Amino acid sequence: MSTLLFVATVTPVLYLLYSLLERWQHAQNARKWNCQPIAFYPGDILGVNTLKEALRHDKDRELPMVTRRRIDAMSAQQNRYTTTFQFRQLGTDVIVSCEPKNVQAVLATQFKDFELGAARRNAMHWLLGRGIFTADGEHWSRSRALLRPQFTRDQISDLDLEERHVQQAMKGMPVDSTGWTPATDIQTIFFRLTMDTATEFLFGESVESQAAALSNGAIPQDNFPAQFDRGQWYAAQRARFEKLYWIVDNKESRHIESAVHAYVDRFVAAALSADPEKKPAHYVFLHGLAEATQDPVELRSQLLNILLAGRDTTASLLSWCILLLTRNPEYFTALRSTILSEFGSYTEPRDITFANLKSCRPLQNFLNEVLRLYPIVPGNRRTATRNTTLPTGGGPNGTDPVYVKQGTPVFYSTFVMHRRPDIWGSDADEFRPERWNERKVGWEYLPFNGGPRICIGQQFALTEAGYVLVRILQRFDRFEGVGPTAQGEIKMSVNLTLAPGDNVTVRMHEDA
Repeated sequence: MSTLLFVATVTPVLYLLYSLLERWQHAQNARKWNCQPIAFYPGDILGVNTLKEALRHDKDRELPMVTRRRIDAMSAQQNRYTTTFQFRQLGTDVIVSCEPKNVQAVLATQFKDFELGAARRNAMHWLLGRGIFTADGEHWSRSRALLRPQFTRDQISDLDLEERHVQQAMKGMPVDSTGWTPATDIQTIFFRLTMDTATEFLFGESVESQAAALSNGAIPQDNFPAQFDRGQWYAAQRARFEKLYWIVDNKESRHIESAVHAYVDRFVAAALSADPEKKPAHYVFLHGLAEATQDPVELRSQLLNILLAGRDTTASLLSWCILLLTRNPEYFTALRSTILSEFGSYTEPRDITFANLKSCRPLQNFLNEVLRLYPIVPGNRRTATRNTTLPTGGGPNGTDPVYVKQGTPVFYSTFVMHRRPDIWGSDADEFRPERWNERKVGWEYLPFNGGPRICIGQQFALTEAGYVLVRILQRFDRFEGVGPTAQGEIKMSVNLTLAPGDNVTVRMHEDA
């Protein structure tokens, strides 16, 4: 027998033996840890059907609903509410859960058993580099330690900077002789506002996208915001293709990523060469970061990671806020009355501070309810770093521990968890901010993640969103929805964050 023939004959046998031994070891571990099997979502052998489902829901602008509908299907199949199951997508078996105990285990109590994993890095590092949202292990710990000091209370409460950009945004909402604005795409204004604010806070220089939009061509439009948006779209598509992420790579994606990097590199180079004795007039995130590291690639990566969090999340939250206020005029009136009472009028504002925004209970209840119904990150996932378990979801009643093999992705749906009737009541899908008057929440409410990787910019986002809402409600006493967002089904757009699928368009009446 030739050597080649011997290898060809023996290799499959050895692989089979190895597979059987591995399966036996996993079975032994599962028995030792009292684990029971979980239900498997029906599909083809490769899991092409689940990718098609996700892409179809994405096209229909209802991607967060795909997990909810799968849970409904599994619940009907198992004859019980099924909060944890498994599905296959392009050859990768993924565990899905909307169970708070499991989410707590993944994010906190068993933190070292899980990491972001290669799938996150493969999807996002092309655009964002190696930053806090793509790193694991020691590099993540270093990123966290590097960034946390930049989010002190004094630095996130620079409301003078915010006011300058709010006033620019207000120019995009002119009123006529009747006191009404024309139909205004306020969602686009919010994305310009948060991009302008974030770039000034991070880089020390704003892209001034709102001023350019208002100039009728007199001020050239900066391409960076559009390029950053398109780069996120590519990152989201890569995530859906699992191990075949490299398919989502073409001339356009490479050009966009290079352009985004070059844009930020310009500010990094200027900061690294700046005279340390010449301090800017206000706090600049990049300058603070440059005192801790001189690595230009690390600086660029961390800036892009924080830009993603600081710009898109707040703009999306504000868009959802206005959409829900237009659909709930009675609540709009009540909230505006509170804001006028606590913060004064638009022309004579008073006491709009970080502390007062945070202590305004009706405003915080409103933001909590918006984030419950439309969490800005509707789902997330981690990958097991070792053979481990989840606390619950297995067995015939779904109450036994679940065995998780090393390398298995665990996806948790914040969107579904925030709308579970058994947790939030029969009105879980309804907008009811007063539910927050007495409610204290735990792991069933995670708009900003939890555990060691909880969002360090949480207060920055809530402060900015609260401030913008106060100023808008001080100025306008009535909202009218226009177009698809005014009534009917609400569409949802998901790249890396969740925003209204149809841009929020409103007419607003200025308080006399």
